[in-house]
Amino acid sequence: MKWERKVVAIGGGTGLSTLLRGLKHYPLDITALVTVADDGGSSGRLREEFNMLPPGDIRNVIVSLSKSETLMDRIMQYRFEGGEGLDGHSLGNLMLTAATKLCNGSFVDAIGVMSQLLNAEGKVYPATERTITLCAEFEDGTIVRGESNIPKVRKKIERLYLEEEDVRPVPEAIRAIEDADVIVLGPGSLYTSIIPNVLIDEIREAISQSVAPVVYICNVMTQPGETTSYTANDHLEALERYLGPDVVDTIIVNNESIDASYLKSYREDDADIVTYDEEAFLRAGIEVLADDIVDYNHHFIRHDSDAVASLVMRKVLSIRRMRHMEGKEETL
Repeated sequence: MKWERKVVAIGGGTGLSTLLRGLKHYPLDITALVTVADDGGSSGRLREEFNMLPPGDIRNVIVSLSKSETLMDRIMQYRFEGGEGLDGHSLGNLMLTAATKLCNGSFVDAIGVMSQLLNAEGKVYPATERTITLCAEFEDGTIVRGESNIPKVRKKIERLYLEEEDVRPVPEAIRAIEDADVIVLGPGSLYTSIIPNVLIDEIREAISQSVAPVVYICNVMTQPGETTSYTANDHLEALERYLGPDVVDTIIVNNESIDASYLKSYREDDADIVTYDEEAFLRAGIEVLADDIVDYNHHFIRHDSDAVASLVMRKVLSIRRMRHMEGKEETL
């Protein structure tokens, strides 16, 4: 039997899928809100050729919520090598494309069909059903269009914006945020997976007006072209420039050292460990949840699904206890 507690997780890329892979094992009502700014690789090709939303991040999220994830992950993530028109495409992306066509162009309905096919726990929505173009202005005034192009510039990002005006969110996503007991941002690329969601006015406003605590899961390593030399404090400061101040209540950070054998290759690519100033967070009224949240996976450093989900659950449980105490006080 599931609790009544509702968790909304917002982001994209592999980071959001990592969190959901851990959260689905808890008795929660989960809603995933996924960025649709991706314009590279298989997703970008399908977006261009079929005038549809990029399916890649959505595919990863649905698979991560599947009750049969181990089997379905291998099938849905299968990437064709060779074949006219097929080379580089994943099977899951093609299935989402087909489902969208069968659902008369409704990407939201297609996600519902795929979620049923994969027996996914929770609900999945794109941030918007409109194709969007993410743009970045860099410190030197250079402007770059396209999510996949932004990290390639390797300059400091001054601001992000959407090329399109009046981008409206999926209504179900706004209702989920309004009903949430906990809102989670990340983990994932700060500028290309997390912030694009809050560039949509109604999503940003719904998060900032929510009474639910907002948890930000910070990256373990910096990302070249996005967050070079950033501390966790810098990550949060950048996020607050778009989301607004005093919205994030809690930050999740890694507090364990990184294996030296992994660090060497990361540092050769101008990436390094994300450090943090806990006292500065506490002075700002930000709760810090710190633990070993690192998973070493195929020579890459990733978040550990179970570890980050456990820390999010700690927040959920603290709210359950608080509301339980409030209920007891009302009966006195």
